[in-house]
Amino acid sequence: MSNHEPLPFETTIRVRDTCLCLHLQRAARAVARRFDELMRPVGLTSGQFSLLMSLNRTEPPTIRSVAELLAMDRTTLTANLKPLERRGLVRVRVDQADRRNRRLVLTARGRAALIAALPAWEDGHALIEPVLAGAKADRLRADLRSLA
Repeated sequence: MSNHEPLPFETTIRVRDTCLCLHLQRAARAVARRFDELMRPVGLTSGQFSLLMSLNRTEPPTIRSVAELLAMDRTTLTANLKPLERRGLVRVRVDQADRRNRRLVLTARGRAALIAALPAWEDGHALIEPVLAGAKADRLRADLRSLA
């Protein structure tokens, strides 16, 4: 099909109604907006909450392991870390075992931000999960994990 051939409107409707990517993106944006609104009073976005929560481990994780968990490239993760570092929520330190790697340390201030945001996260789930009618929420999580 060349750029000069018409693209039938029916194709647009079919893509609109069946495109998994479109529907996942729309749902992700809607859910993120809801969580962002709930977390605004504690000064975090939903993405920042997820990033900080991914650092809440017994040992500080590497940038690579966090990027993999969040399905982000390292450049994007580094950009997302900058405002959290400036606020003192995260510290990046050199890995003592391999000085080429960096470890991400959740600071006491970062832990306090997570604790403050946790009720908003719980409220968000309390609003969304009933829409999915119970067991469907667990099925959705499993399906989304399989896609990732």
